[in-house]
Amino acid sequence: MSKLVTIYGGSGFVGRYITRRLAKAGWRVRVAVRRPNEAMHVKPYGVVGQVEPVFCNIRDDNSVRAVMQGADAVVNCVGTFDARGKNNFEAVQDKGAERIARIAAEEGVSHLVHLSAIGADAEADSLYAQSKAAGEAGILDHFPNAVILRPSVIFGPEDQFFNRFASMTRFGPVLPVVGADTKFQTVYVDDVARAAELGAEGKAAPGIYELGGPDVNTFRELMEQMLQVVRRRRLILNIPFGIARIMAFFMDMVAIVSGGLVPAQITRDQVKSLRVDNVVSEGAKGFADLGIRPTALEAILPDYLWRFRPAGQFEALKESASNLRTE
Repeated sequence: MSKLVTIYGGSGFVGRYITRRLAKAGWRVRVAVRRPNEAMHVKPYGVVGQVEPVFCNIRDDNSVRAVMQGADAVVNCVGTFDARGKNNFEAVQDKGAERIARIAAEEGVSHLVHLSAIGADAEADSLYAQSKAAGEAGILDHFPNAVILRPSVIFGPEDQFFNRFASMTRFGPVLPVVGADTKFQTVYVDDVARAAELGAEGKAAPGIYELGGPDVNTFRELMEQMLQVVRRRRLILNIPFGIARIMAFFMDMVAIVSGGLVPAQITRDQVKSLRVDNVVSEGAKGFADLGIRPTALEAILPDYLWRFRPAGQFEALKESASNLRTE
């Protein structure tokens, strides 16, 4: 009988890639999410009945336990950028992660994989980074043999990083960014999924792995690379941190007053995060220790950002035609 894995947040950006990999490897997969009816896109990743979205609220012990019973492995992909509300940093990334690990230990689960983030630090200025660190500590208290993955900024077809900024290039000559000199080590989503797969299968030694791609780039350099892919010329405008903090304050206030109907484009906590480089620490375990060769950004970016080019899918044809010469 095939093994069973419960993937919390298994229909999200990273979770769907982990779900697909484990289903392809023959696992039965429970995709634990808040809204199962919005997670039906994962069902075709396996044969009929192999991948099943199920309801779960990670703020509730009974809910977490119900979808974990009988599981051989557990993967936690649940995260949030929301500092407020019921599903805030503390509820999801701290208490939620600790709850999953505690119940996994009680249920006798063999392997636990947790998706954290580079920069997780109890002493960080960012509440996001603090909650990530608290979640890791809670996990290791209950499940010391867990595999914890700390990726840098993750890119892929469904990302909210390059897609967001590429979309912004369609509306004006200026592309504003905060922290243009901050460094990132962007990592391909399926490489992160492969690392999670190894952890779930018990093929990765317990511990913390920092996952970064083969290249380190500043925020400005990443935007320049994105602009080349979408074939647009835009002025990259660096917004100083002081001004960004004031802007974020007013955006946060608007989000609060509107009850979240007008979400903040950038929050004060994100401004704090952007002050710190998001790269693999020296001496940290990473892809090399997992036997994975990370994928370069330039190999993937054109595959999904082409739709932001002026002529979309016909841009290459347009460029080819412009090179023709009449005699």
